[in-house]
Amino acid sequence: MTKTKLSDSCLISLYKKGNEEAFSHLLEKYTPKIYTTIYLIVKDKYIAEDITQDVFIKVIKTIKKGKYNEQGKFLPWIMRIGHNLAIDHFRKEKRHPKITLSDGNNILNCLSFSENKTETNQKNQETKIVLKNLIKELPKKQKEVLIMRHFMDMSFQEIAESTNVSINTALGRMRYALINLRKKLKTKLIAYD
Repeated sequence: MTKTKLSDSCLISLYKKGNEEAFSHLLEKYTPKIYTTIYLIVKDKYIAEDITQDVFIKVIKTIKKGKYNEQGKFLPWIMRIGHNLAIDHFRKEKRHPKITLSDGNNILNCLSFSENKTETNQKNQETKIVLKNLIKELPKKQKEVLIMRHFMDMSFQEIAESTNVSINTALGRMRYALINLRKKLKTKLIAYD
């Protein structure tokens, strides 16, 4: 079989008839594009590799169940699957983003809207003050998304609607807020025990 001469539809038809080599040609042809698309969203090599595998597993299951609608649009279809799985992963991971300290603790666990009257630990109080001041220094739109998400417990859909932006914009602002907060923390050289 000469892979360069066969169209995607032909390769899919051969695969449906049991020719595993036909699918391996599709895999070889499109894996780099799918991986790159996913990597640009998740920014992690290993996660991108895992999601890329998930894309092709989903493609295989869909084709084997006979649910793939052949319209000569295989590449846009798998690209959409890749994009959606990456965004799903991003949403799951970013629903409660974590900035971990050197001791493995989540820094945002130190912050809470509810005042804990029994908390007497001076270090925790100081940490809260420092973090609140650092959050105040964030750009307005980043600070707004961070507060809505972590302190008002709003979903990204609710944040997007409230701020009149797309979900992707809200997610992007959250990402940059966390990146900026992480940078500010490093420059403060706060010692945590």
